Amino acid sequence: MNRVARNYGSSRVVIETGTPYPDATTIVERKGLGHPDTLADHLAERLSQAYSRYCLEHFGAVLHHNFDKLALLGGASEVRYGAGRMVAPVRVLVNGRAAPACGDHQIPVDDLVETTVRTFFAERLPAVADHLDIRFHITSNSSPGAVLTEGDTPERTRWFAPRTIDDLRERRVLLANDTSLGTGWAPLSPFESFVCELVDNLSGESPFREAHRWCGTDVKLMGYYEGDRAAVVLCVPQMSPHVGSRAAYLENKQVILAECRRLAGLRLPGTPVDFRLNVRDVPENDEFYLTYTGSSIESGDEGVVGRGNRVNGLITPLRPMNMEGASGKNPVYHVGKLYNLAAMCLARTLHEETGGYAEVHLVSATGERLDHPWRVLVRLSEPTAQVDKVQVLIEETLSNFPALTNELVHEGVLLS
Repeated sequence: MNRVARNYGSSRVVIETGTPYPDATTIVERKGLGHPDTLADHLAERLSQAYSRYCLEHFGAVLHHNFDKLALLGGASEVRYGAGRMVAPVRVLVNGRAAPACGDHQIPVDDLVETTVRTFFAERLPAVADHLDIRFHITSNSSPGAVLTEGDTPERTRWFAPRTIDDLRERRVLLANDTSLGTGWAPLSPFESFVCELVDNLSGESPFREAHRWCGTDVKLMGYYEGDRAAVVLCVPQMSPHVGSRAAYLENKQVILAECRRLAGLRLPGTPVDFRLNVRDVPENDEFYLTYTGSSIESGDEGVVGRGNRVNGLITPLRPMNMEGASGKNPVYHVGKLYNLAAMCLARTLHEETGGYAEVHLVSATGERLDHPWRVLVRLSEPTAQVDKVQVLIEETLSNFPALTNELVHEGVLLS
C-alpha cells in the first residue's frame, strides 16, 4: 500500500493506493418505501425541500432550518380478510427548527408543513392520509454561542431571525455547521445491487406491484452473502382489502418467493440464494403480516429519521458507514448531509476512473470552511492510480457544494 499526504488549503488530504479490496462476505439491509423509518427520512427531506423552495422564491436564499429530528408514531388498525380500517391516527411529530420570517415577511411554516405532510402520505400511503395527527414542535431558538454584552447584538442570534438575507453568513462564506463526517464507497457488489433492486421491485412502482395490488410497501430485507452462496430474510406485507382468505395469503407468499427467485436468477446467476419470507407467520392462528394500508405504521410501529438506509440506499455494517441522518438537514451547509453525498459521489467517480474499489471519508471541523474539510481520506484498491488526478477530482468535488445544494432543492432528490 502506498500513502501520500498533502495539504489543500486548510485541509489535510491523505490518498492511499493499493489498499485491500473488501472481503466478499457481505451483510446488507434495505428498508422499503413503506417502512416507517424510510417514511420518516423521506418526509423530513420533503419538508426541507418545501421550506427551501419557498425561501428561494420569496427571498432568493434558503433560510436556516432543519427537520432531521422528525418522528412518526404508529396508529391503530383493524385487519380482516377482505377488509380493514384505521381506528387511531398516525402521529407526525415535526421536530426541528425553522426561521419563521425574514424581516417583516412572515413564512407560513405550519401551513407549508401540513400541506407537505398530507401530500406525502396521499402519495405514499393513501389509506393513512386521512388519519394523521400532526404535532408541531418547530422552534427558532438560536444555537449556543451568542454571548450578550453591552455592544451589538450577536450575529448568531439572527440565524433564525434574519432582518434580510444579508444576515445569512453563508451568503459570504460556507462554513461547516458541525464537527462530523461523510462516508462513501463504490462499487456496490452484485449482491448489494440485487438487494436494492429486489426491495424496490417489491415496494416501489413496478410491474410486479401493478399486477399484485395486495403487495404492501413496508418491505425489509436482510441479506448475508458468503462469496459462493447467499441467504435472505424478507418481510413483505400484504394488504387486507385485497386478500380474502388464509389460503389467498399463503398463495401470495409463493408468488413473492417466485419473484425473488426469478430476479436472483437474472442478477446472481449460478449463486444459490435461500429465501425466507415473513418468518413470524403462524398460519394455524391466522397470525400473518397482513395490514390494511401496507405498512406497519398503521399499527403501533414508529419511524425516526436516521434509523434507515444510508445515502446509498443500504445499511452495510461490514462496509464503512456513519450514523448521520442526512434527510431533513439544511442543504446549504449541514455536513451530515452534504459530506455524505459528496463522499458517495466522489467514490463513484474514483471507481469509474480507476476500475477498482474506492472509499472516501470527509471530516469537518465546526465553523471552518465547508469546502476545506479538516481531513480528507481516500482509499483506492488500484495500486497504479494517479495521485495527481485523484487530487484534482477531490478538489472538483469540494468546489461543487452550491451545485449539490441546487440539485437537492430543485430536483426533489429523496435520500436513501
